[in-house]
Amino acid sequence: MAPPYERLHAWRECHELALVVYRVTKSFPTDERYGLTSQLRRAAFSSAVNIVEGSSRKGRKEFRRFLDISLSSLTEVGYALRFATEVGLLEDGVWQDLNDRQNRARFLTWQLYRALGGGGGPPPTYTNPRPPSTIS
Repeated sequence: MAPPYERLHAWRECHELALVVYRVTKSFPTDERYGLTSQLRRAAFSSAVNIVEGSSRKGRKEFRRFLDISLSSLTEVGYALRFATEVGLLEDGVWQDLNDRQNRARFLTWQLYRALGGGGGPPPTYTNPRPPSTIS
């Protein structure tokens, strides 16, 4: 029998995002191993693992707290991807795929948060085209 969190669409998207982030960051330079690679991997993993941990909590309020952390991690992933693109570590197509995955994961996590009693409208979307390079 599968754990209950595996039924959650938000977890599945975060899990897939983390797997793809791990694969993509394998091609990052070794001098980024303890910098951007580590930061991006930890944030992507955190988005999924906080859903796992929150789903095991006893009440909705506690679960929502972990979903809030997951949402913050997903926003961090979004920025790290933008940064990686602007410094030339990600190609346009790879960035677009990862950015789409991050947006989808964040949207589903937000929907779950709202379903558990969260308020407000949808989270801001970051569907901008490829970020302009600020590096000369």
